[in-house]
Amino acid sequence: MRMVDVIQKKRNGMELNEEEIKFFVEGYTKGEIPDYQASALTMAIYFKGMTENETATLTQAMVDSGETIDLSGIEGHIVDKHSTGGVGDKVTFIVGPLVASTGVPVAKMSGRGLGHTGGTLDKLEAIEDFHIEMTKEEFINNVNTHKLAVAGQTGNLAPADKKLYALRDVTATVDSIPLIAGSIMSKKLASGADSIVLDVKTGTGAFMKTLEESEALAREMVNIGKNLGRNTVAVISDMNQPLGFEVGNANEIKEAAEILQGKNVEDLRKLSLEIASHMTVLAEVFSSYEEAYTELEKNLENGKAFEAFRNFIAAQGGNIDMINDLDKLPQSKYKVEVTADQDGYVSAIDAESIGVAAMYLGAGRATKDDEINHAVGITLKKKIGDEVKAGEPLVILNSDEENPEDSIVKVKEAYTITREKVTVPTLIHKVIN
Repeated sequence: MRMVDVIQKKRNGMELNEEEIKFFVEGYTKGEIPDYQASALTMAIYFKGMTENETATLTQAMVDSGETIDLSGIEGHIVDKHSTGGVGDKVTFIVGPLVASTGVPVAKMSGRGLGHTGGTLDKLEAIEDFHIEMTKEEFINNVNTHKLAVAGQTGNLAPADKKLYALRDVTATVDSIPLIAGSIMSKKLASGADSIVLDVKTGTGAFMKTLEESEALAREMVNIGKNLGRNTVAVISDMNQPLGFEVGNANEIKEAAEILQGKNVEDLRKLSLEIASHMTVLAEVFSSYEEAYTELEKNLENGKAFEAFRNFIAAQGGNIDMINDLDKLPQSKYKVEVTADQDGYVSAIDAESIGVAAMYLGAGRATKDDEINHAVGITLKKKIGDEVKAGEPLVILNSDEENPEDSIVKVKEAYTITREKVTVPTLIHKVIN
């Protein structure tokens, strides 16, 4: 088989067979197929697309390119969740304990963040002494004992995807639905869960800016899951403004803990319950979404979910005093108000600009070598639909600089204030299963 023939076949809009796809993935991973031929094929895929079978085969080939995690030592039906990423997205810290409080095991492999804020692991490390490195035996024991563990992703999960993504990033082929879906699902499938719930973001702060694109990606990923033997549900949720009121690392952990203690931050609480409900239904703990939602709400109110969170933090070495007293989490030196210039109503918040403002403060990484400052971040005081008076704070910058000008400018750019009140964006657009 010749790579040039595979490229030509896809260029002409024909369907690649299993043998051709495996030939490409294996050859490229081993370095036998050069970058210029791989980039030619990804560009052909970008323009000609892939069928459902092609995308599933590509995903499985990427899974098979490296290690897969054997979670057979974990008791029960393991359900994982994945978010396509957003601003202020701390849902994992709520959903994990919430699902664990029903007895469903959550065994999560996560990564670090490159962008607005830290990733899941970075945020957890805002808690003093929290360990994300553990042996496989410790990981499985923690899940069996506490029904929840979060660990750093092994370096050899789906190496074909890692190599292919780096190539796509520099050849303008990142935003191909089949390639995005295959990339995400290859890592999820290699991580060993029985079922998967996907939180696919849409809007200004999301990778997919339009509902149409987000739905196409969600359907592709659900189809991959089903074709490869995993029950998969996708929730399409709004990211036209940050989720909740906190953007950062320590302050996101604090907000998540407050939700687990019964605080009602409406959008964050509702989305967390939505995702947890689908996870527990897939695990067959509840027979219907409605029953799951009702019972999970009870576990937010009765303290079971918060207790699961505390046990999880303690089991991974975290300083539990920081959870018992959230004010002991890292604190910034300064609180800088960014105020409104006029009276009116908040009609839009560019979530991505808020994320960039947080990164300027030090909450995220511009390059992979940057260090995260866990103490800094942004607290929103006004969200879409809220009335605001000139001089009132729109956000508070939790900053280690007295005058963080770049972040102030970015926040001002993010907010649109109009005379007329607008409706709050729909939070959950669609569920695909």
